[in-house]
Amino acid sequence: MLQLFILKRFTLFLFFFIFLSYSCNNKNKPDDDGNDNKSRHTLIKVLDKGVLSAITDYNSTNYFVYRGQPMGFHYDLLMIFAEHLGVKLDIGISTELDKTFSCLLDYGTDIIALDLTITRERAELFDFTTPIIKTKQVLVQQKPEGWQNMSNKQLSDSLIRSPLDFSGITIYVQKNSSFVPRLQNLRDETGTDFNIIETSTKQEQLISMVARGEIKYTVSDQHVAMVNRTYYSNIDIKTSVSFEQYLAWAVHKGSNDLLEELNTWLETFKKTAKYKYLYRKYFENPKHVQITESEYNTLGGGKISAYDALIKKHAKEINWDWRLLASLIYQESHFLPDVTSWAGAFGLMQLMPATAANFGIDQTASPDQQINAGCKFIKYLDKEFSDMVPDSNERLNFILAAYNSGLGHVLDAIRLAEKYGRDTDIWRNNVDTFILLKSDPQYYHDPVVKYGYSRGEESYNFVREINERYEHYKNAIPEN
Repeated sequence: MLQLFILKRFTLFLFFFIFLSYSCNNKNKPDDDGNDNKSRHTLIKVLDKGVLSAITDYNSTNYFVYRGQPMGFHYDLLMIFAEHLGVKLDIGISTELDKTFSCLLDYGTDIIALDLTITRERAELFDFTTPIIKTKQVLVQQKPEGWQNMSNKQLSDSLIRSPLDFSGITIYVQKNSSFVPRLQNLRDETGTDFNIIETSTKQEQLISMVARGEIKYTVSDQHVAMVNRTYYSNIDIKTSVSFEQYLAWAVHKGSNDLLEELNTWLETFKKTAKYKYLYRKYFENPKHVQITESEYNTLGGGKISAYDALIKKHAKEINWDWRLLASLIYQESHFLPDVTSWAGAFGLMQLMPATAANFGIDQTASPDQQINAGCKFIKYLDKEFSDMVPDSNERLNFILAAYNSGLGHVLDAIRLAEKYGRDTDIWRNNVDTFILLKSDPQYYHDPVVKYGYSRGEESYNFVREINERYEHYKNAIPEN
């Protein structure tokens, strides 16, 4: 069973490593305003943009998707900090450290948010925040066959317990990681001759390779190794290769006001019960292994929900990315087919009874029939907007808004946008402004408005939240 899980986990890690790779150059291009990096990433610029852009990596603790929800220690910290600033979080993924550093140096990313050891070389390139985690580096090695029946002394005697015993071994570590110079220094300090192999393979993948016997040794941060030990009981992580070290986030050199705000926030937040809860949740939670092994974790089973196959089937019928449709269904029902809202909307797609009847279903419908009816409704809305909003990608926002509030209220918002000189075929900062204003008497009493009052904030947030979750799904889940 253990070997099957290890093989499954390693295969998925390898797949996601290939799929995710370096994404920041597509998401966070520099502004075309002639400003240098220093001026682009000040706190004032972040607040003016209304967006905090960050880069992290994809693993069982930093960032992943579980049961349709993005999660992770660094992801949660970023979300809380973005909320503190009152801005939106735009998160990207990079699986290679050299490219992660390029995300900060060459592109529009404001923060590298992952476990970065503060080294002299890195400090010449970046400014580091106040430490977030204290850890040390440990050797990861496989326990011998029959270890369960050994005494503690027998087990310890069969393993490497000191860097002085590294002679002749080969240690695999991630390229450009802090493990490389540490091992090089250790080799010089001890006079021990051992091999260091740098690879693009990530830290957790290397641990899994040790567990399945593909390589013999790697080095990991202790807190990451401790989490992985809950998955792989056949690994040993007790041999230290460093003193305790601080891990932190990095920002652009010279982004002093952003760094100061980050540090002030971190120093306060780290003293709170919420920070302690987050740390325990991801690094000390005995149920974390169950979460990671779950088929509904994008690291373990690679699924968003129990209905992925149905969602993929019906998404093709409306020419949607299935991950967008999944995000809509999560927003509506959290993938619960039997839920009914206070207003009477029911099922996975939360169709109102009258709308459901128009598309041939009632509350006895199966999940397949529910999704099919919802997609027929989406297809109807797409046709209604096709002439008004020619761009198919832009039209998705109008469809989502109408799915939530009804077609009439979105048409009212379009008419208001036209009256006030905005682009009627652009959602963000144009038509969405007026969907928000439809709760204001000045606007819902306007003669061009035919459908009256609407809780526009709900529709506005509906579109925004689905799109944000869709970005997370794209980060973590393959399109096909």
